[in-house]
Amino acid sequence: MLSRIFFDHPRQLNETYFEHGQFAIRFAFKLLLAAIAATVHAVVPSLFERTASRIVADLYQKTHNRS
Repeated sequence: MLSRIFFDHPRQLNETYFEHGQFAIRFAFKLLLAAIAATVHAVVPSLFERTASRIVADLYQKTHNRS
């Protein structure tokens, strides 16, 4: 049961538990940066006009091309 919860998904991606965790933490950090950029853009529209969408597109490419 614990093996399934913690290790099956990383194995499907040919990663160790820690490699997968590192990828997920980097992903979360980039999402946080996108959220901050979008928030600043909401207040000052001339700032970070494409930053959030560029980060999201980059993250999509990185996850879409994994198997």
